[in-house]
Amino acid sequence: MLFVISTKAFSTMYIIKILFRNALRHKLRTTLTVVGVIIAVLAFGLLRTVITTWYMSVEASAANRLWTRNSVSLILPLPIAYKDKIRQIEGVRSVSHITWFGGIYIDEKNFFAQFAVEPQTYMEAFPEYYIPPEQKAAMLRDRKGAVAGRKLAQRYGWKLGNVITLKGTIYPGTWEFTLRGIYEGTRKDADETVFFFHWDYLNETLKKTAKGMEDQVGSFIVITKNLEDVTGVVQRIDNSFKNSLAETLTETEKAFVLGFISMTDAIITAIEFVSFVVIAIILAVVANTMAMTARERIGEYAILKTLGFGWFKIAGLIFGESLVISMMGCALGIGLTFPIADVFGAAMGQYFPAFNVTLETIYMDIATSIIVGLLAAIIPCWHAIKTPVAGGLRRIG
Repeated sequence: MLFVISTKAFSTMYIIKILFRNALRHKLRTTLTVVGVIIAVLAFGLLRTVITTWYMSVEASAANRLWTRNSVSLILPLPIAYKDKIRQIEGVRSVSHITWFGGIYIDEKNFFAQFAVEPQTYMEAFPEYYIPPEQKAAMLRDRKGAVAGRKLAQRYGWKLGNVITLKGTIYPGTWEFTLRGIYEGTRKDADETVFFFHWDYLNETLKKTAKGMEDQVGSFIVITKNLEDVTGVVQRIDNSFKNSLAETLTETEKAFVLGFISMTDAIITAIEFVSFVVIAIILAVVANTMAMTARERIGEYAILKTLGFGWFKIAGLIFGESLVISMMGCALGIGLTFPIADVFGAAMGQYFPAFNVTLETIYMDIATSIIVGLLAAIIPCWHAIKTPVAGGLRRIG
């Protein structure tokens, strides 16, 4: 029994050894093919990570966090007076509000999310943002105080106490803020590139400089008491403001975020298309190598046939060699994906708050490489099996 097991193990190891020797018989060709697979796996992995990151905010959405906005358009404001009425609705635990500011920091290319908020309730609504207690207290005391995400502060070299000046676009004028806090995400998918400050500071200034723009907010953030209340709260909020001058549309945070993403469907589709083109390129590269290999070894396959090797064993050698080449490229490509993704994420931090390669992407890389390895070997295998022994022997010498 032990002899049989050891023989099987030896046989398996011997076959694997043969496959690697065959794959490395033409070192230059194999190296170039593996390099091509590495580049393709890298490109495929990064493209899939971009798509995953695009939808990351959807997965990070809180189930009991609702967003109430103007039913006509997101860019139209709502009266601040709605806040008290929403708070009194059954099933509502707390209410905050948020207003897009859209200022320019030094140069227009320095884009980052800027919001005027009610700091106390806003920070309570987003527990995934951690601000040290002393910084939080300093922010609440200073009417011109502001908080920035860790990555945003690192990007511009901001330190606590720095004065940050923004040039208003929606709200005209030059606005100065003192950085009182730097928050960090408590989760890997938390956005650390947001800048927010006191809405009261904005509103009081507008009362003096821009009559008609005061006492308005962009959206309300509503936290429900429990998950079972979500649907009922959504209906009760919108019914409360039905037939008013500013009717509301209340959505779960997931639906709210998906609304933004739907505006970029064309971009997502283009990225997905390119990722599939990359797969086709991998297939073409490996298939070309295997076709050349099969043609060169027709004589060897003919000899194997004369020795009693069946089509199944010959096919195993061809498919095995193809898989060895594709999986070598896959393994090296995956190994390089992580450091390159870190560099890419750091360079594109303003567009991708978190750029993390997921296990799902790695599994897709592996599955794609296996499929490519198998598909690339089909035609060479069919040709080797169908070639008559006599025809194959004529190619020897």
